[in-house]
Amino acid sequence: MSTKQKNKKAVPYAGKKVSLLQEIRQKWFFYLIAIPGVICLILFSYLPMAGLYVVFERYTYQGGLFGSEFVGLQNFKFFFMNLNNAIRATRNTLVINGFSIGLGVIVNVGLAVLLNEINAKRYRKVTQSVMLFPYFISWIVVGMVALALFDENTGIINSAISALGGTPVEWYSNADYWWPIMIITTIWKNAGYGSIIYFCALTGFDQSLYEAAEIDGASRWQRIRRITLPLLKPTIIIMFLLNIGGILAGGVDQIMGMTSLNPLLLEKTDTIATFVYRSAIVNGQFESASAITLYQSIFGFFLVLGSNLLVKKFDPDYALF
Repeated sequence: MSTKQKNKKAVPYAGKKVSLLQEIRQKWFFYLIAIPGVICLILFSYLPMAGLYVVFERYTYQGGLFGSEFVGLQNFKFFFMNLNNAIRATRNTLVINGFSIGLGVIVNVGLAVLLNEINAKRYRKVTQSVMLFPYFISWIVVGMVALALFDENTGIINSAISALGGTPVEWYSNADYWWPIMIITTIWKNAGYGSIIYFCALTGFDQSLYEAAEIDGASRWQRIRRITLPLLKPTIIIMFLLNIGGILAGGVDQIMGMTSLNPLLLEKTDTIATFVYRSAIVNGQFESASAITLYQSIFGFFLVLGSNLLVKKFDPDYALF
């Protein structure tokens, strides 16, 4: 049998359906290397979901997960019993995370485009390293820096205001200042890491498009506006949809590191994450904290579905599913 006949026999013709068993036989190596990832996904993502049962019981250490008293939806009442606190925590989380995600996308894309416009490779690498550094700084360290800036008596900002003849600002006594502070610090800390994804997408674009535009007399700004941003649009939408899912997450480490859960600032800094922390760690109500966390997950899930449907309505090609 000739080589041509063998290849014809081995490769199914176009349009023929291949069974799962045939697919595994043909691409067994790729299925094999996927096994560790699948096992990790099952062990660390799906099996722990059994712990959600604690949401519907009054958990005790003696009874354990499946031996404690079943109470149905009673644990959800803890969060919504004081409706003002529930609304406050949800509002603060949505405002801080929503603006951080929206403005963060603009900043990240802008930094990626600027990096892409830098021709000197060594300078670009140094710039990337400097931008990435804040991402690895602990929120505790950021909180100490914020204290050095905003301390009402010895802070750098108040010292400068006093030197100019102004009245020092009571940063840690007035909650109204802390939405912008939390949003700006979140964007600053994540800007370097977030811009990497967009920069990687930029490096894969066809450079002949830019060369043709340059020959036609397009300026640098016109090339960015007419070529770079349209090509980057799918990545921007996908990243935005993925971030929307965690809009209610909110890191308790940020609030604790920067405000130490200052009661005077809770009106603007009390998020769902800090509410969970106070319930689980301070008050020892693990089942109530689990109920609030489940509420976060369900809310985020429907936000992703809604955002995806909205994108699908205007441009189906950019939807996640």
